[in-house]
Amino acid sequence: MTRFFVDAWDPAYGASFEAAAGGPAAPSNAQVEAGHELPAAEWRAVGPRPGVHAPAVVLLVDGVRRNDASLWLTEPDGVSYPGLAASYAAGVVRCDLERGSAQLAGARVERGLFTASPSAVDVHAGNVHYPVHRVGGSGELAKLPAAVQGPLTALEVAVSGAARSDDDLLVVDGPLRNRRLLPRTLGYVKTQHSQYLDARLTAVVTALTAGQRSPVFRLGTAWGGWSWYLRLPVTGGAPWAGIVRVECSTELDIAAAVALADLSVVTLPRFASTPYKDPRAPQNLIPIAGLERRLRRMIGDSRLLHRALVAAARSAAPAAAQPPGGAG
Repeated sequence: MTRFFVDAWDPAYGASFEAAAGGPAAPSNAQVEAGHELPAAEWRAVGPRPGVHAPAVVLLVDGVRRNDASLWLTEPDGVSYPGLAASYAAGVVRCDLERGSAQLAGARVERGLFTASPSAVDVHAGNVHYPVHRVGGSGELAKLPAAVQGPLTALEVAVSGAARSDDDLLVVDGPLRNRRLLPRTLGYVKTQHSQYLDARLTAVVTALTAGQRSPVFRLGTAWGGWSWYLRLPVTGGAPWAGIVRVECSTELDIAAAVALADLSVVTLPRFASTPYKDPRAPQNLIPIAGLERRLRRMIGDSRLLHRALVAAARSAAPAAAQPPGGAG
């Protein structure tokens, strides 16, 4: 029977990463096709176009995840594998722009035990269930948090799909990745880690004023698609202040991509947050910030879950067993 032990180190320490606020410093080696909407030599800021209006309904979807505990799972032959007990949740906010109202349209919480252990079984920590999600390879501990992204994305798709109507606009917090086939969907990337454009085109982006966007360009990455930059209302004067990158599916033709880009200009700025309410303003959109707080409450108290996992490990392991490298 496989035994498991809980690492005593709080998984919250050292688990987060914040990019520098000055803008994307690392050049990307992604192939960029800049001349689809406008020739690269004619790039300029694009403002709101006459006759383009925000949709009546905008859905904003986001997900949160948390590492509840790092585990060690010991096979009957004595081989040990690292594991990660994680909680994740996804929700969607429905914003009715005609009525000026917003409400939670759906939310779900799931949990999982992520490990390469071939004989791991689901963990029951009190009333909380962690189903096994078996990962490939050797399952190094450092790679386990990334394994949570797939189930979380699937949960976001399921939650948002249940709330959609025929004429809404769906805004996904983060890159589209494998959500590229969702109709009328924008990926909203609020933190810029890579520099995709050359210096001359970047200068067009950093010169944008509030409510302006760059021309649409195409990224040739593995998850590539149509993309553009948009500056939200902002008080600071830093070159990248208030700039977000927006994506749509590469399956669309350029005319459809430009139409979505124009729609983003008249839609996204109205959701921008303000510094006195949110330290990540204006990029952290107001409905997304509220949804994140709601989802983090839904996934439960991290201390209680950690204690429940420790208790479950102790009840499942023989009294003489010791975890690798320390007490369980």
